[in-house]
Amino acid sequence: MSTSKPKIALIIGSTRATRFADVPAQWMLAQAQAREDMTVELVDLRDFDLPLFDEVASNAWVPSQSPAAVAWQKKIAEFDGYIFVVAEYNRSITGALKNALDQAYVEWAHKPMAAIAYGSVGGTRALEHLRTIAVELQMVPTRNAVHLGMADFFKVHPGMGGSGKMADVEANLLPAAKATLDDLVWWANATKAARG
Repeated sequence: MSTSKPKIALIIGSTRATRFADVPAQWMLAQAQAREDMTVELVDLRDFDLPLFDEVASNAWVPSQSPAAVAWQKKIAEFDGYIFVVAEYNRSITGALKNALDQAYVEWAHKPMAAIAYGSVGGTRALEHLRTIAVELQMVPTRNAVHLGMADFFKVHPGMGGSGKMADVEANLLPAAKATLDDLVWWANATKAARG
């Protein structure tokens, strides 16, 4: 059994020019980096020019033909678990995130996922969709997650008159962040050992 720390990707799931995702992503990155039981890397979907999924089938069945998809798969394969930054768009995840999830399969399997979600009800409905997708991709969704709900969301969203500073609502989020990262590390270590 490997004793090395699990390597975690913090995936920004929105690609809009005006996205809010960077604010909670940087805050969650700081929470993860403050720990000594994992390493974390920010992975931004903007850095991967993924086409809309147009393969013959999932790479669970046949190798992907798109060079962009293959590059994405190689990146995702580097990690032992994932934290998604989840924006709620019309009660679900962004199209960009769904497309990115569909572009891989083998690489996601048997690894845990957690999230920091935001929106009118803390991104809850989007995160529920993401958890269902994750189960189909054979990921292990953690029970705990960080939810940035409406009142706190408005306090920090710069486009809606907020400060842009997660420190203004941090006290409300820190217990959930700790529980989420504790869950993620436990499952990352367990699944890493099992995959080994």
